[in-house]
Amino acid sequence: MKLIFTKSELNKAVGIVMKAVPTRTTMNILECILIDATTNEIKFTGNDMELGIETIVEGEIIEKGKVAIDAKLFSEIVRKLPDNEITIETDSNFTALITCEKSKFNISGKSGDDFSYLPAILKDKMITISQFKLRETINQTLFSTAPNDNNKILTGELFEVKDNSLRVVGLDGHRIAIRNVSLQGRADDIKVIVPGKTLQEISKILSTDDENMVNIYFTNNHILFEFDKTVVVSRLIEGEYFKINQMISNDYETKVIINKKEFLDSIDRANLLIKEGEKKPIIITIEEGSLKVNVNSAIGTLNEDIDIEKEGKDLMIGFNPKFLIDALRVIDDENVNIYLVNPKAPCFIRDNENSYTYIILPVNFTA
Repeated sequence: MKLIFTKSELNKAVGIVMKAVPTRTTMNILECILIDATTNEIKFTGNDMELGIETIVEGEIIEKGKVAIDAKLFSEIVRKLPDNEITIETDSNFTALITCEKSKFNISGKSGDDFSYLPAILKDKMITISQFKLRETINQTLFSTAPNDNNKILTGELFEVKDNSLRVVGLDGHRIAIRNVSLQGRADDIKVIVPGKTLQEISKILSTDDENMVNIYFTNNHILFEFDKTVVVSRLIEGEYFKINQMISNDYETKVIINKKEFLDSIDRANLLIKEGEKKPIIITIEEGSLKVNVNSAIGTLNEDIDIEKEGKDLMIGFNPKFLIDALRVIDDENVNIYLVNPKAPCFIRDNENSYTYIILPVNFTA
């Protein structure tokens, strides 16, 4: 095999498929990137058996072939080579010669035949969404999932399609993030749980251009993302997702309209007085025309007043500041609507169009 690439194209492709290379595995072949140039195009593949990524790379095929090369080493070599043309050649023993200007690396490879290709996915149920919108929706909800949990469902997100609308939900037992996105064209009804790791990695390679689209295909066991020259395949999480509709209520005793930036900045300042790991809530007191943010910790105290529009009863309630900060940071609106019932009931932050809902459980406190 003999291939020629520009450094920029090679670097980009390696960066994409590296996201599916496992950091620890008992199968050494999975620590490799597969370079497949047996047809008229060059494909790079990474696969950890849960998440697989394949991308087509711009390059010149002088001699066809395929090889699996240690991903970490290959990535570092490519990154540190000069910004010039890079040639990759292999011999019958799968040794790879990587040449750029006066640099020549000889590294041991493996037979590409031993590599696990991505599973073939039946392209039946599907939706189409802009890459920008999908990336944004993931970033606006994924923080509410549990990074590690005995209940695997908490580590993934619900993707539910109904009536040409995609609902994405993440929850960790203390909070829920919901985003609703209208879809154009064909959209099959779907309800699946997508691993958080998959969504985290795919959000890093999606375009920020609203014109670029991604096709998403669903089967009982897999989800497939197809965009630009890249295919991402992931296993789904098995199980029944939580009954979200039963957790959403339109009842409230108190409604607050508040400037998002002022509220976020105030909580950010309050958080300075709470040590990491210290379960100290911020106390929010809602009165006519005013929302007071208060924290009293071993480090010090903070009291701030923010002007608000209030409807309903006065209220004092405690929150983990991080949960409020995470939600407010991903809301683009100038003002936010907050709905509350009592100091022990969840608060709802949602817009009038129902494009987003953030539900946060309060924290017990001693007044």
